[in-house]
Amino acid sequence: MIDTLGAAPSPIDAADINDERAGNERPVRAVGASWFGLPGGGRLPAFVSPAWESGGAHVTAALILIHGRLRNADAYYAFAEAALRAARRSLDDTVLIVPQFLAQADVAAHRLPADTLHWDWTGWMGGDAGLAPHPRSSFEVLDAIVARCAQAGRFPALSRVVLAGHSGGAQVVHRYAVVAPHRADAPRVATRFVIANPSSYVYFDDRRPDGHGGFGPFERARCADFDRWKYGPRDAPAYVGETSFDVLEARYVRRDVVYLWGENDCDPRHPALDVSCAAQAQGPQRLARGQAYFRYLQARHGAALAHRGLVVPGVGHDGAAMLSSPEGVAALFGAP
Repeated sequence: MIDTLGAAPSPIDAADINDERAGNERPVRAVGASWFGLPGGGRLPAFVSPAWESGGAHVTAALILIHGRLRNADAYYAFAEAALRAARRSLDDTVLIVPQFLAQADVAAHRLPADTLHWDWTGWMGGDAGLAPHPRSSFEVLDAIVARCAQAGRFPALSRVVLAGHSGGAQVVHRYAVVAPHRADAPRVATRFVIANPSSYVYFDDRRPDGHGGFGPFERARCADFDRWKYGPRDAPAYVGETSFDVLEARYVRRDVVYLWGENDCDPRHPALDVSCAAQAQGPQRLARGQAYFRYLQARHGAALAHRGLVVPGVGHDGAAMLSSPEGVAALFGAP
């Protein structure tokens, strides 16, 4: 279900809209004008290119880009367009979708309809159920978007879907890539997951970086929640169902996943860095955590690991710079 709704002015200072260090517990500046309804009830706004609503016979690729903790989907839509231009592609052959995972404060500030799905400030990053009006997981939203892209007749030439995110958005994409069912791997459509600068990852056992380049069992006495979802498999969300994490891991390592790490995203005191003990168990800062996680998967799976990891030179915790870098553009729009 698609319709249009005007958004009320927001108190957000425009100067903060792209500042990754800014606070997130306040209303967003802008709400998407395109609305997407989920089967079973509830809807959420999105910033989309025209083909999302009209369909397109010449669309061969879909980019589903997830905003970070600021919920600034308008900024991320601009990032997507900039990366598209850098790739020398156009809206004629690529559909852009940036869903917006709102908080209660956003719904109130913009006087949004009662059926607007919204979440805790950051719960959507781990696939948590929404607060209201229905307890829908952010993963269910991605399921619905992927299904719409693959709908017969909407994009008959579609051959590729890319789900990408930076920072908090990368947390969603990473965890969705871990738990998404087989239907996310449509037979006629290649699916890629691009994960840029998240604060943390899902480990599949109790081993964590030992500080010397290796891995060893982590002592629960140091952090009781080190293996609790979203950092490990314990107490995973209801979305996972009865599927074992052995099955999820085996499927995850075979998926087309590209990790992007900013060379300068190495500040252990960055205001947006997860500094919980569970996150600290994975390393001191984002670059270290990302590279350690990649080594962890390599150690567990060797040549069976289908993932790639790329360092983006000279870039820190900056979504625009990461996604428009040569490495970012290649990950989003390059060949499999």
